[in-house]
Amino acid sequence: MTTTNPVRPGHPGGHNLQTTNGNIETHPFQPFIPKGIKYLIIGSFPGKGQTEKTISKTDWFYGAKRNTFWKIMEEVYQTELSTTSSKQKLFTSVKMGIADIILKAVRKENTNSDSNLEIVEYNDKAIKEILNTNKIETIFFTSRFVEKIFKRFFPDVVNTIVLPSPSPRYARMTLKEKVTVYKKHLPKL
Repeated sequence: MTTTNPVRPGHPGGHNLQTTNGNIETHPFQPFIPKGIKYLIIGSFPGKGQTEKTISKTDWFYGAKRNTFWKIMEEVYQTELSTTSSKQKLFTSVKMGIADIILKAVRKENTNSDSNLEIVEYNDKAIKEILNTNKIETIFFTSRFVEKIFKRFFPDVVNTIVLPSPSPRYARMTLKEKVTVYKKHLPKL
């Protein structure tokens, strides 16, 4: 399931469908699943900056400027992660995949908050395929919101850990505290 082109085939690249409630935004990236993964990180849905534009080679998961996911990962693994290629190389070396739980959504307001999403379609089919074709030891969620949705579809999956959200809206922990938690749970290099 690893792809050299991370952009979802047929992604409208800034041309989302119009509904009476707003634009249906489609997730722009396919799950990244290197061969032989043992771990999977599942997030929610990209920020509007990534769903409303044509995706470039440098865009990838957690690309919102204020999201701290890649800053956390750089600290955990002590490596620079400024390109999609470097991020994919890291995930491949630690045998970790990445996917999001939502495939299509409408934003009720003009923010990136998960609570602002009206979910149109879940990404459960892709995640089910990932779970059925890989020997996943641990699944990491980037929020309780993601865990709650996942458990609706996969209630029997037990080896899961909820990590602190990398969203700037989750301010209960400092970046340093988030790094400590991620470092404790994520696989070592």
